[in-house]
Amino acid sequence: MSHRLQILLDEEQYDRLTQRAKAQGRSVGALIREAVDHMWTGTDIRKAALLDAILADGPMSVPKPADLALELDEIRGSRFPDS
Repeated sequence: MSHRLQILLDEEQYDRLTQRAKAQGRSVGALIREAVDHMWTGTDIRKAALLDAILADGPMSVPKPADLALELDEIRGSRFPDS
């Protein structure tokens, strides 16, 4: 690690972090680094990978609008039966 960062947390935030770190056998710093990666770096990488997977799968068949409307009506009917 080459950079030091100081942040201020309220008691509740700090307590939650220390409890989770202890439960996972990790440091608070490790949890914060993971959160930073997940929030900014990791999310973009995951989104790109998901998009690549979707595009690689190729086109999918889509029912005609009338068939979709019937399917939705059936689903709605099973969720909201007549009284």
